[in-house]
Amino acid sequence: MEAGVEAPGRGSMGEKKTFVLYPSLGVGHLIPMVELAKHLLRRGHGALIAVVDPPDTDPASADAVARLAAANPVIAFRLLPAPASPDAGAHPVKRSHDTLALANPALRELLRSLPAVDALLLDMFCVDALDVAAELGVPAYFFFPSAAGDLAVFLNLPYLYPTLPSFREMGRTLVRCPGMPPIRGLDMVITMQDKESDQTKVRLYQFKRIPEGSGVLVNSFDWLEPRALKALEDGVCVPGRPTPRVYCIGPLVNDGKKGENGETHECLAWLDTQPERSVVFLCFGSMGTFSAAQLQEIARGLESSGHRFLWAVRSPPEESGQFPEPDLERLLPAGFLERTRGRGMVVKNWVPQAEVVQHEAVGAFVTHCGWNSALEAIMSGLPMICWPLYAEQGMNKVFMVEEMKIAVEVQGYEELVKAEEVEAKVRLVMETEEGKVLRERLAVAREKALEATKEGGSSEVAFAEFLRDLEKKSS
Repeated sequence: MEAGVEAPGRGSMGEKKTFVLYPSLGVGHLIPMVELAKHLLRRGHGALIAVVDPPDTDPASADAVARLAAANPVIAFRLLPAPASPDAGAHPVKRSHDTLALANPALRELLRSLPAVDALLLDMFCVDALDVAAELGVPAYFFFPSAAGDLAVFLNLPYLYPTLPSFREMGRTLVRCPGMPPIRGLDMVITMQDKESDQTKVRLYQFKRIPEGSGVLVNSFDWLEPRALKALEDGVCVPGRPTPRVYCIGPLVNDGKKGENGETHECLAWLDTQPERSVVFLCFGSMGTFSAAQLQEIARGLESSGHRFLWAVRSPPEESGQFPEPDLERLLPAGFLERTRGRGMVVKNWVPQAEVVQHEAVGAFVTHCGWNSALEAIMSGLPMICWPLYAEQGMNKVFMVEEMKIAVEVQGYEELVKAEEVEAKVRLVMETEEGKVLRERLAVAREKALEATKEGGSSEVAFAEFLRDLEKKSS
């Protein structure tokens, strides 16, 4: 530790621990950290979430932070002012990385100001905070909010990708990471499709530094991902250096209980009037947008399927600046809303997803395969139709469909999914024997998830091991 740097204190053996949680930018990274904080608080530990707050934060993200803070008054949130990236024209991945690096002084100041910090729990993209942790002598662990399968692939990419062409060029050619199922180039991380791009270089730098942490807490559970966990345990993902210890402590998901104000969203009141397991729910995350042409195809597919539906629609990307609220009458086929009134409900922008997936009227979930969403569906025993859109969702789709067998995929999501395909997949899940088998598999997955999080379950045991390992580092 350098001279003049005062390290924060640490709790002693077996006492309540104080954790500082440090999410990356974006709502998708904050939500799982909130669930981790709740998990720590339920076990009697202290948790503070440090949220990096650059001047160029978009209003939707600021609103989401405010909403999460209001809904979780027991969690301490601390905004860390940080400069925006000096490279305003760069890719968002590069800008985000710059901002996180520039937030290090504010993080250092926060850690020094606290009476005790037992560990820093970092988002997978907050690797530069490892330097602050090392300087202050605070153990740093990563919290990985996605599948263990993604972690196994990400840890290997800094070594594998330099030997391959760009994923974009590989297209349908398979990428083979040690110990993992093969994945088509086009299903690899969207931001890493071009090997020479700034954003790919940033991601490879981040993934290469993850093993410097003391270990990785993963939001998954042993039963769901045996293959990935074996690859991680066998050390085949990171050549030439030890793989960090992995602790599967999930699923950590929103329990779907209403926030403090207790308001009920109109879609929940509508679901209350629908028959059990009869509604197809379509929701694609905070950044899930479709072209106007694709919205038309989805609408036609839903209408011709004859099934009830609840659909969250956002403005197409080319219109979102001009129309933050989607103009449904203009975007959807003429007369669609009128013809499907009663059996269908279209909601603009946002729905309380955690509450919806748990509602007994919902029978299938068309999802972008964000990991939060997949875990929420598993906890509700809800079969999924995969429609990956961004980030690592194409990889999640491979794991969910081929390894976990908890979902089916729509064909053509790389370009345009036709109305006939939407109808076919909805009918498959809602009407066929294959859909029944899928539902039974989800019922088992839900049971296994509940078992993992009970006393003596694999995720509880893993969390206790994490605390024991942390004690050893502290002593």
